[in-house]
Parts: sequence; C-alpha cells; structure tokens
Amino acid sequence: MKKQRFDIGFYLSEGAKSIFTHGFMSFASVCMIVACLLIMGSFSLVALNLNDMLGTLERENEFRAYIDESLTEEEARALKSTLEAIPNVDSVTFITREEARAQFVENREGETAALWDELPDEALRHRYSIHVVDIEQLQSTVAEVEKVPGVAKINAALEVAQGFVIVRNVASAVAIILVVILVVISLFIISNTIKLATFNRREEIAILKMCGATDSFIRWPFIFEGLILGLFGAVAAFFLEWGVYGLIGRAIESSDTIQLITLIPYTQMAPMVLAIFAGTGFVIGVLGSVLAIRKFLQV
Repeated sequence: MKKQRFDIGFYLSEGAKSIFTHGFMSFASVCMIVACLLIMGSFSLVALNLNDMLGTLERENEFRAYIDESLTEEEARALKSTLEAIPNVDSVTFITREEARAQFVENREGETAALWDELPDEALRHRYSIHVVDIEQLQSTVAEVEKVPGVAKINAALEVAQGFVIVRNVASAVAIILVVILVVISLFIISNTIKLATFNRREEIAILKMCGATDSFIRWPFIFEGLILGLFGAVAAFFLEWGVYGLIGRAIESSDTIQLITLIPYTQMAPMVLAIFAGTGFVIGVLGSVLAIRKFLQV
C-alpha cells in the first residue's frame, strides 16, 4: 500500500474550516482558554511580583541587634564572628555609637536636626546591621541572635516579612488550584467542540475508514483544529493580560497609599508569559482534540 503523505496544508485548512463550521462552540472554546490563561497568568504574575518584592526585602531590609551598653567597643566588635556563624545570616556590619549618632542626625532636617546635634554618643548603643539569606527564616534567625550574650535588644520587621511570605504562598496555592480546575474545564469544552464536529462527520469518517484511510489521516485535521483554537486563545490572553497588567500598574503609580508596591515591567516578562501561554494553549487544544476523536475512530 502506498504510504500517505503528511500534507500539513490540507490538515490545516480542514481544521480551520471546521472551526468556522461550528462557530459558537469554537468561540466558547477560545473564551474558556482565554479565561483559564488570564486567571492562571494573573495569579502567577502576582506570585512572581511578590517573589521579586520579597527578594528586594531580603536584599534591602535589615534587622538591628543592639549591644549591651556595658560592653566596650572592643568587646562589642568581638561578637561579630559569633553572629556570622548563626545559620541564615548573610552579612554582619558593626556600627559604633558615633556612627549611629551621625546617621541619626543625618536623617533629621531643619530645626529638628539642630536639637539632635547636642545628643551625646553615649546616648546610643553599639549595634550590628544583620542581613539574612532567606527571609522566611527571619523569625528563627532573630531568636538565635537574641540568645547571643551581649545582645540587649533586637529591632526586626517580622510582621512585614511574614506578611509577604503568607501572601505569596496563598497566591501561589490559589493559582495552582485554579489552573488545574480551569484546564480541566477547557479540555472538556474543547473536547465537546471536536466531538460535535466529528459527530456531524461520522459518516464521512466511516467512509474514509472503509476506503483505507488511516486513523492518523482522519485525526490530524481535528488535532489542527484544537491547535488553532488553543494558540488563538493563548495570543488573545497574552494581549489581554498585558492590558490588565498595565491598568493595574498605572493604578498603583497614581495611588498615594500603595506606592511602596513595585511591579516588574510586563515587557521584561513578555517572552516568558507568551511562551507559557502558547505552550498551555497548545497542550489544551491538542489534548482536547485527541480525547474527542478517539471514540469516533473505533469504527
């Protein structure tokens, strides 16, 4: 028997023709894919931005360990090696009383600064600025630092760090759950779209089978139909996500209360988002088609 040639142009045109034949179901399939990808993308971008802000917090935020005022400067400096040996401590910087006073006065302006000029060095403590490797372990690190003899007090923004971690973890978990649910629903709708096309052409499929057409020859147009639906939905979702992300970014910039939140530029993430959307749309479209056509090939 002569081997059938893989004619991608024929399969592509047949798949596209079937999309327009079942316009409403095809539209519903695309809308479902777009909704799935938008929700998946939105929660994923939230998690990505929270991770970025958390990383910034790890790099820029620090907690202070104030040294007992009874210790001399030499004794206070001697604690550095002990603090550096604590797990999760990235770097330790010693700040003398004099340096602390200078920083304190520098942060004051106008008449207030003049009042602090008379502040004696002895009014402040020697201290250490401590950076951590993993901010999720900040609380346990602070607890270990507090145990070091000579450390009198700790100043750490534990609530802020824990808040970022909780929000990020919740966003990631919700994103995963919603993605799984919406992918299943999208597969169901696309599968039914392809089933409708195959049901209306079941006699044609039977005739092709009796004429010697292979399963792959019959299957490919439906696979291309699902592929087109999936990729079209992915591209539409990509640009809609871009628009929504831009609106949110402008709203944050114009707000006085949430200007501390910084967003990663969408253009910086666009190649990754497009690749993920296209891959997901491809998998949903092709898998939905394969699941739908399988039953009708058993003639």
